[in-house]
Amino acid sequence: MSSAPASFARGRAFLGEGLAFPLRVTAQGKLATARAEAKIEQAIWLILATATGERVMRPGHGCRIHDMVFAPDNDSATAALADAARRALSEQEPRVAVLDVVVETGPVASGQVLIRVDYRVHENNSVASLVYPYFIREGV
Repeated sequence: MSSAPASFARGRAFLGEGLAFPLRVTAQGKLATARAEAKIEQAIWLILATATGERVMRPGHGCRIHDMVFAPDNDSATAALADAARRALSEQEPRVAVLDVVVETGPVASGQVLIRVDYRVHENNSVASLVYPYFIREGV
């Protein structure tokens, strides 16, 4: 494990440190890492991007939004997407409190919706937001 700066080691270790997502190589030829708030944001993205049951050794990991790929573009589907994202993040990311999940639909022809997650990091009470693009109709 690499040596972290003293300030990170004192109070921010809870926020996490590990390989960056997506996996990439730095200019020095090493695998890129991420820490603190960046690592949390990557973890949230990974939960939303993973279909529940996709990971064999962790069948509960992921989000049920992928079950709704062919759902109709209506208020019921929008509410179901927001609920699925909120549940997955509340259950699987203990470092944050999910404040709000808003699903915004784009033009009907595009089939794209944006899932905006507002969250607060428990360790330092910082508030952040992440927007995840989701396509309600695959291949559009």
